[in-house]
Amino acid sequence: MDATARSGGSGDTPANPTAPADAASGPVDAAAGRSGETSQTLDRGLRLLHLVADASGGLTVTEAANQLGIGRAAVYRLVSALTGHGMLRRDGDGRLRLGAGLLHLARRAQPLLAEGALPALRRLAEQAGATAHLTVVEGGEGVALAVVEPSWTSFHVAYRAGARHPLDRGAAGRAILAGRAGVAELVSSSGELQAGAYGVAAPVLGVPGLEASVGVVALAPLDVDTIGPQVQAAARAITTALS
Repeated sequence: MDATARSGGSGDTPANPTAPADAASGPVDAAAGRSGETSQTLDRGLRLLHLVADASGGLTVTEAANQLGIGRAAVYRLVSALTGHGMLRRDGDGRLRLGAGLLHLARRAQPLLAEGALPALRRLAEQAGATAHLTVVEGGEGVALAVVEPSWTSFHVAYRAGARHPLDRGAAGRAILAGRAGVAELVSSSGELQAGAYGVAAPVLGVPGLEASVGVVALAPLDVDTIGPQVQAAARAITTALS
């Protein structure tokens, strides 16, 4: 009887259980809407950074709006936020360019990249009997991010991490340029950066946002037929480790 009474009570007032449910759905729907708007804004901001990065001469707000498919007012809001965090800047002509804040993030990421590449570099250095290195692009130059020397050789090249060189000189830089064209080919060099030094390198492909190469440098000519496959295997291993 008590059970029947409870059942009947709920049936006499059908609006009571539905009212709280309707009230609760409002805030949930609103939160979901705000989340969607935030995700869209974040996506647009990241796309804007990529567009500016790919535009060697910078972008105007109008060009950015056209490429993003949004209004100029929306671009101005994105630029304001990204400029405030140092990710973008306006040059003297008002064109959008990457800001120094991205360099700070890149430097924070570099130790993680180096750590991920070290196992493959150690294996390559031991196999080749030559100094192995991971070179990345920074400021339009090649920078040796991680260097591993072989443990068993009497003599080998002492290559300093942080060393810079033009991308169009040396095996490491030219391998990066090959990678930009999507070509995973080996590049060899002789005395281009240092007299008496020989290098073999291959691009590291398939890691989003990373332009890099892996290679070896030695004091004697390198047998590309033997060393080349080892370098390419290291490049593939680094791609796997960093992807």
